[in-house]
Amino acid sequence: MTSSIRDRVSEEEWQLRVDLAACYRIIAMHGWDDLVFTHVSARVPGPDEHFLINAYGMLFEEMTASSLVKVDLHGEKVLESPNAINPAGFVIHSAVHQARPDIVCVLHTHSKAGVAVSAQAEGLQPISQTSLFAYSTLAYHDYEGVALNDDEKPRLVNDLGDKNCLMLRNHGLLTTGPSIADAFLLMYVFETACQIQLLAQSTTADLIKVPQPIVDGIQAQAEQVTRGLGGQLVWPGLLRKLDRVDKSYRD
Repeated sequence: MTSSIRDRVSEEEWQLRVDLAACYRIIAMHGWDDLVFTHVSARVPGPDEHFLINAYGMLFEEMTASSLVKVDLHGEKVLESPNAINPAGFVIHSAVHQARPDIVCVLHTHSKAGVAVSAQAEGLQPISQTSLFAYSTLAYHDYEGVALNDDEKPRLVNDLGDKNCLMLRNHGLLTTGPSIADAFLLMYVFETACQIQLLAQSTTADLIKVPQPIVDGIQAQAEQVTRGLGGQLVWPGLLRKLDRVDKSYRD
């Protein structure tokens, strides 16, 4: 299967498949996976509205470049695959991809910390340096049940607007980016901020919020800290770590 898929796609798509499979494995490595029930999607390079998403039923730690399914905006396969996709997952992802052509990757999780904070009335609070990178580009979408209905799409994309982090109330976290690396790094800080918030709330101390002028300038500071590389600053190191553990995601 590996050679047949690789021979049938462009070199750019194959590299995207490798990075996307790696992203699934790294999510599992961090413990953010939810058996088979969340998703990361990526826009395939080229003029067609085609996307890669996980094979439904495979654990994140099992994902490979060849097992990813290529679909159109309607969730219909455009490259033969024995694997199915989760219809609930693609409702969310297709809505974001269709509305935001600037987005290459959409990453969605159901982590315990993310769901816990999504159920709090105030949501994510600017109480740590880490929280600011997500907080400064954060939007919210109210829970409407399992995402199976296309009529939810306009409300979801309207809530997201031009932001890159979306807290799905009572549901989980979502990040977007112009690359898989950027969406992953943003999810890392979003998830970590939720964990920090829950730890801080477990004490009896009053929480100190970061002043708004600092929040307003944090995106420029993030650009400076990453030397303009964004997620690409950390992505090669993550791949090296993954390669030391198991290189089969490249198959």
